[in-house]
Amino acid sequence: MFSIVNHHWVAIAIFAVTYVLISSRRLKVLRLNRPASALLGAVLMVGFGVLKIEDAYRAVNWDTIVLLLGMMLLAAYLHLAGFFELAADWILLRARTPQRLLFLLVFASGILSALLVNDTICLLMTPLVIAVIVRGRLPLFPYLMALATSANIGSVMTLTGNPQNMIIGHFSGIPYPRFLRSMAPAGLVCLALDCLILWWGCRRILAGGRIETGSRPPTPVKRPLLIKTLVCFGVVTVAFFFDEPIQRHFGLNVAWIALMGASLAMVMARVDTHVVLKLVDWHLLLFFAALFVVVEGLRETRLPEQIYQSVQPLFGATATAQAWNLTWFAAVGSNIFSNVPFVLVAGQWIRNFAEPELMWKVLALSTTFAGNFTLLGAVANVIVVELAKPHIEVGFWDYARLGMPITVITTVVGVAMLLALG
Repeated sequence: MFSIVNHHWVAIAIFAVTYVLISSRRLKVLRLNRPASALLGAVLMVGFGVLKIEDAYRAVNWDTIVLLLGMMLLAAYLHLAGFFELAADWILLRARTPQRLLFLLVFASGILSALLVNDTICLLMTPLVIAVIVRGRLPLFPYLMALATSANIGSVMTLTGNPQNMIIGHFSGIPYPRFLRSMAPAGLVCLALDCLILWWGCRRILAGGRIETGSRPPTPVKRPLLIKTLVCFGVVTVAFFFDEPIQRHFGLNVAWIALMGASLAMVMARVDTHVVLKLVDWHLLLFFAALFVVVEGLRETRLPEQIYQSVQPLFGATATAQAWNLTWFAAVGSNIFSNVPFVLVAGQWIRNFAEPELMWKVLALSTTFAGNFTLLGAVANVIVVELAKPHIEVGFWDYARLGMPITVITTVVGVAMLLALG
């Protein structure tokens, strides 16, 4: 009995230390980033006997890892083919005013994030957006905000748009098309709201501006590679809509559909795979794998269940009350602990709610939109701001001035639409 209790306290202590390291910026003493912090937590869970080695292996949700890997590989081939440069040029050519450029960037970033992964889109699009804006002699700040916030908002529309949605898709079992039908209307409306709030907040900066395209060399597009990759990506996207019959007849879920599409691209592309694999964010994959182990160690203590039993009366009895209370609880929790870790813990509670499928969707929307609240709320925000540092310094309050109203307004409207449309 003493050993079990002792292990419980050890697991809670390891979890707490890991989350402090993940939630804070690098400490001068340890100099650990998020993946390294999660890995340390996973090793400690096994090293102190909280989990057996085989339990640690079983704790990793390999479907999430495989799905992320597949989508990252497809994005890497699109990048090598010049797809994102082509998209940036397309936006600039059709944007005759700064305001229209803002609108096009928001929807392009949002839709691409829904189709691929928001962090990947920000990583690949930020240098291109900076080049386009600098070339057009426009202020950078509004467009950087547009890229970051819309990537987060747009990613909510699909199960492949962001890592927390991938986890929710695995645990909830909601089919890809049904999730899309529910989330796409809210995502598109909230992208429009994002446009309006950014335009209003930056209207003085944008007023009187004029896009100067100047002379520019043609975008270097590798057309054969682009066509092959788009064909593979198209096949994968279509297959997502038939994931239930495909899994029933062939045993392939969404994750393996994505990985098979990426493997097909590898065979067809005839590109040195060393170059492609270097573009995969292995740090992010390590982060999630280690985080699954850390959360499994906490689950062994039954602390998440005890926390839920304590807060359960606050959620209410009806689906509507539970949806709104879960929204604010998830928004706050995501900004304290980060959205993916919060989803891993809170996801264990959803089966206890009145309408579990609705609550999974509310959890996806609220944790995703909560990432726009502050500069450190989502990895996508940090990627954009860090890559833009040579050109502009975006401070915490510079971001929060627009990020906070965007989060509050889009979250309220998004949840209201989920409740109205079901």
